[in-house]
Amino acid sequence: MNDPTPTTAPAADAHQGLHSEQGALRAEHPGRAAQPVIKAAGLAWLEFTKPDLDRAETFAHDFGFTTAARTADTLYLRGAMAGPHCLVIRRGPASRFIGPAFQAADAADLDRLARATGHTVRPLTEYGGGRVVDLLDPSGIPVRVVHGVTEQPARSLRRPLVLNTGTTTAAARVNATQRPPREPSQVQRLGHVVLSTRVFRRALDWYLQHLGLIVSDFLYLDGRRDRGPTMAFIRCDRGSEPADHHTLALHLGPDTGYVHSAYQVADLDALAAGGEYLRERGYHHSWGIGRHIQGSQIFDYWRDPDRLMLEHYADGDVFDNTLEPGWAVMSASGLAQWGPPATRDFLGTTPSPGLLLQAISALREDNELDRARLLGLMKALTT
Repeated sequence: MNDPTPTTAPAADAHQGLHSEQGALRAEHPGRAAQPVIKAAGLAWLEFTKPDLDRAETFAHDFGFTTAARTADTLYLRGAMAGPHCLVIRRGPASRFIGPAFQAADAADLDRLARATGHTVRPLTEYGGGRVVDLLDPSGIPVRVVHGVTEQPARSLRRPLVLNTGTTTAAARVNATQRPPREPSQVQRLGHVVLSTRVFRRALDWYLQHLGLIVSDFLYLDGRRDRGPTMAFIRCDRGSEPADHHTLALHLGPDTGYVHSAYQVADLDALAAGGEYLRERGYHHSWGIGRHIQGSQIFDYWRDPDRLMLEHYADGDVFDNTLEPGWAVMSASGLAQWGPPATRDFLGTTPSPGLLLQAISALREDNELDRARLLGLMKALTT
């Protein structure tokens, strides 16, 4: 399938062994908008509310963030790479995800987006400054698009370990040992956020049209491909410059909102040693260590004291804008190339009254989730 965007190169067919065993069939979703309003440059930060900022900051430092700034009511956290802060935590009555902020490539993009959506560009008057357009996606999640936010300089980065392989001995390893310290994994940057929605197709098309994002991989329910995908891993379109396999992932589900967010660390040793550090301090481990299929990254999932899920990851895929979307069956066993089986905690399938109420509520509403799809999702998450 050719790239429908006139300004980009033809899509590369990389499905045999490199990217995905299957590509799109005729008339299936192309995975990108023909004429997007803008092309977002990346994910800037995520916003949350939490009742206890001291506890939030303690976990953040144990997970590997550093504090960029703090006021009486707001905590700004950053990674070690140069860029804007990557988390904003505001004091609130409950632990809650507010929404993501995406970076516009230039100031003119904000004006273009504002005109197309009937919104206004306004100054950001808090830490970092800049300008913003505030939107709502079809799920009702607030989405900010920002530009001109002050970027922080890079901090000293923990370097990946030099490794001996089966056929090569590294010079730096001769007469030397490996002793990675058991300490917080240094978060380098924000990688992606995963959101659940009852209006998957509407939300997907909204992000592709308004922010110019493009799909790396689609997942569909076994035996129901004709009804379209139920999950998409979506990247930024930076032309020939490679971008993370997914900056945003969306999946159809009975609930709406935050699933998890992911933060890059240097390598497997940083991820594993940091995980031991978190375990020793009593934090809840959700799933890992393993290597994903879509995105290929090494992963490890943890929950903060308010049970929000965060991921350490390393060695993820990067694609330029020529690669077509891959298509694969959604299943729990298809989430990882290696590692322990996905846990109920990670999958969100632990039986509870709240889960049942979400499903009942979803089936009563006018959305994209019906009984057949709900049963298909339940089967996929237990397969």
